[in-house]
Order: sequence, then C-alpha cells, then structure tokens
Amino acid sequence: MLEVFLAALVSDLATGLGALPFLFLTHVNERWQGMAGATAGGMMLSASVFALADKALHRGNAVEVIVGMLAGAAFFAVTAQLVERQHWTLENWSEADSRRSIIRIATMFVHSVPEGIAIGVGYATGELNFGLLLSAAIAVHNIPEGLAVALPLRAHGASVPKCAAYAVLTSVPQPILAVPAFMLTSVFQPLVAPSLGFAGGAMIFLVMSELIPESLRACTPRETAWSVTIGLVGMLWFTAAVGL
Repeated sequence: MLEVFLAALVSDLATGLGALPFLFLTHVNERWQGMAGATAGGMMLSASVFALADKALHRGNAVEVIVGMLAGAAFFAVTAQLVERQHWTLENWSEADSRRSIIRIATMFVHSVPEGIAIGVGYATGELNFGLLLSAAIAVHNIPEGLAVALPLRAHGASVPKCAAYAVLTSVPQPILAVPAFMLTSVFQPLVAPSLGFAGGAMIFLVMSELIPESLRACTPRETAWSVTIGLVGMLWFTAAVGL
C-alpha cells in the first residue's frame, strides 16, 4: 500500500513540473503563451491517445474505452458551461480572466479521480510492471496538464510557486484514491478501462475547445500547427523512450 501511495503521490507532484518553465521566463507575451499552450495541447493529445487510451485498451474492450472518452468529453463541455454561468473569480481577477483557470482547475481535479483509481487497480492486478508503467504514464501526462493550468495563471501575474501549487492541487485525488482502489480491486477493476478513457477524452476536448483556439488567437495558424506537432511528437518519443 505504501508503494501504491508513493507512486500516486509522485504522479500528483509531477503536475507541478508544468510550472517550472516560468522560472526562466520573467515575461509571458501573448505569442509565446499561444505557442506554449499549443505545445502543451500536442503533448496532452499524445499522452491521451498513446498512453491512457492504449493502456485502457489492454484492460478493456474498445466500446468501454470509447464510452469513457465520450463521457470525459461531455464532462468537460458541461463543466465549461456551468462555469460560464457562474460569477466566480480567482485571485481578485475579473470573471473573464478567471474563467480559463477555474475551468481547467475544476476539470483537471475531477478527471484525476479515475486516474487515481486506475493507479490503485493497476498495482492490484499483481503485475508490478503494469502498475509502475501505468502510474508513470499518468505522471508524464500530468506535466503538460500542469503547464496548461499554469499558463493563464502566470499570464495574469500569479507567482511560479502559486502556479505549481494550483497544478499539484488538480491531481490531489490521485494519492487519495489510489490506496482505496488498490484495496477494493473487485469493485474498481471493471472501471479501469472506461476511467482511463474518461481522462483521455476530457483532455482531448480541453485541447480542441480551449488550448488550440487560444493559440490561434495569439499566433499564426502555422505556429500553432508546428507547436501542436512538436508537442505531440516530443511526448510520443518520450513515451516510447521510457517504455510507457
């Protein structure tokens, strides 16, 4: 149980790494923010398809994964609509400035729930390599998620530690739920494939509805296309290189 908790905790903390680039950037101009968002989007697309969906297909059938992905996309769409109807603010910013950060924090937080369950069940299968690879895959795909969370926060003046803290907060459900899922495998085992699909679907919808349109408003279509491609290929190479 300790190993399961530590693996999930490392996965959670990996989300904070997405804020590290801002330690070396004193000013985030709109064009760079657009390209960085598109790059993070490409990484998230790659991780969603080649890591999460791929692992899901090894633990379930295509129908379960597809249903999970569609549910994740629907969850993100509904969450965005609910936030738009509210008058929530963050860090004393305006509602418009707060919207992107609130949507991303809320979405990432809830979509971390099935990831935490998946880590616990992955270890409970008795296949240590599968548990390690699954938690590593989730940790790696958490990094661009952290960058996606940090981008609007940093653009509106939030400090780097605060950006990292918000990013880590979005993945807190992973260490909290991994151990119970490990202990209650019979209950959660059937949920692994659709849960991983859910996480991937939510991320794909976020990329297509938020990150890419924002990038296109901030830079040229060519810059956006290259940024997405570089992020996707880079994450694919890393996934292959470390055996995920």
